[in-house]
Amino acid sequence: MKWTDTYDIAIELADTHPDVDPKKINFVDLMNWVLALDSFDDDPGHCGEKILEAIQMAWIDEAE
Repeated sequence: MKWTDTYDIAIELADTHPDVDPKKINFVDLMNWVLALDSFDDDPGHCGEKILEAIQMAWIDEAE
């Protein structure tokens, strides 16, 4: 997965961290958790606040 695969990342994060409220996660933790996903393979330098916001919003949608 790449940074642009926000929905796929959100699904994996929801599966990996089922007890986490995605509304309360900070971007540092979010970025580290994405980088730790086995299926994630992209340059950490290509990540920015907008991408993290999109991942967080997709995760919130998935949780609801």
